Amino acid sequence: MRPFHPSRRGFIAGAGALAGSTSLIRPNRLWAQSLADQELRTVGLSVTVQERILQEFQQTSGVGSVSGKADIFPNTQTELLSGSTAYDCWETIGERLPAMTITNTIAPIATSDLSNWGDIRPIFSEVAEGMTPQAHIAGQIWADEAKTQLWMVPTVFNFDSIGYRPDLVEAEEANSWTCLFDDKFKGKSGLNVDPLIAFGQAILAMNSLGLLEVPNPGNPSIEEIDEAAAFLISKKKGGQFRALWGDFGELVNLLASGEMVVADAWQPAVMAVKAQGIPCAYAVPKEGYRGWAIGISMVDGTPNAEAVKAYADYWLSGPPAITVSEQGYYSPTTKIKEVMDPAKYAFWYEGQPWTGAPERGIAEGDLRDGGSLEERASHVAYWHQWPDEYDHLMMKWDEFLSA
Repeated sequence: MRPFHPSRRGFIAGAGALAGSTSLIRPNRLWAQSLADQELRTVGLSVTVQERILQEFQQTSGVGSVSGKADIFPNTQTELLSGSTAYDCWETIGERLPAMTITNTIAPIATSDLSNWGDIRPIFSEVAEGMTPQAHIAGQIWADEAKTQLWMVPTVFNFDSIGYRPDLVEAEEANSWTCLFDDKFKGKSGLNVDPLIAFGQAILAMNSLGLLEVPNPGNPSIEEIDEAAAFLISKKKGGQFRALWGDFGELVNLLASGEMVVADAWQPAVMAVKAQGIPCAYAVPKEGYRGWAIGISMVDGTPNAEAVKAYADYWLSGPPAITVSEQGYYSPTTKIKEVMDPAKYAFWYEGQPWTGAPERGIAEGDLRDGGSLEERASHVAYWHQWPDEYDHLMMKWDEFLSA
């Protein structure tokens, strides 16, 4: 079933437990007084919708009741745009915001209602040089030019790359988006089922191969979409892809088994393979990473607006992001440094060698693939966005799936 989109029935398919102690979090007594009669009903990917995080939030804030549902973006998109009132907030991704703002499905959250907003990283308040606001996360999340109202309060972000088996693929080969389409890996390459991801990656590869010259792969023209679609279809017909994957577990299993040796991947999936004692690495693509951010959007008309604001502020307090940081994601707030184990923070955020006992495939002296947050952030090719020619892109994606 295709999720609803404001202009046509067609939208993109497909996209830890809390570490730390409650002693790190000081309950806000004003919250406790105002939220006792409120409830929080949230929905989003399982990476952020975690029972322990929700329980800790309830204990910290004093909210009356809390429930969460883990589901993929398209399913929730369909529910909300169909008029569902089952949720108070959606833990969505920045590129999907236009569909929700156009239809008045979500309402903005004022930064003045977020006591922890002052510690947000500049990446969410300052558009990168050379990018338009539409093309950068700092331009996508704001509801007003004065930057006082947010369509989405960011909670997790990352820069995606290629996961590969270093025992089967040379790093030099994997460090380019062209490897996903290289005949050498025919039948052992994986491609994500999200068309915005797939098209962007194909364009990055085609740029490197001299087939296209697209400055922003996240927003191709009709002609560029046509060229990328023809490229993708030819590769599919040639048997390039072992799988069009959409599930985290599926990705882990295919990489671990060696059925896929290269794939566009989420870094936590690479870590999950390593945790099984199987070599797996995250490439540093010469063309650059894909940037994205997940955050909390408030459903318009919710009777539990204060609970939603408190939940968003809680994520920015630091502790909820400890586990997701240790999986390979980043927290948008600098407060994470105050609550995370210093040695682990040094490894995940500062590019320092791992110290201490081995953990989930990480051994003494290992470095995070790609280096520090600062280093990886400086190597972003583009941020995911809602393309101007979305409808045409979806039409071509249908042709790809049918090929």
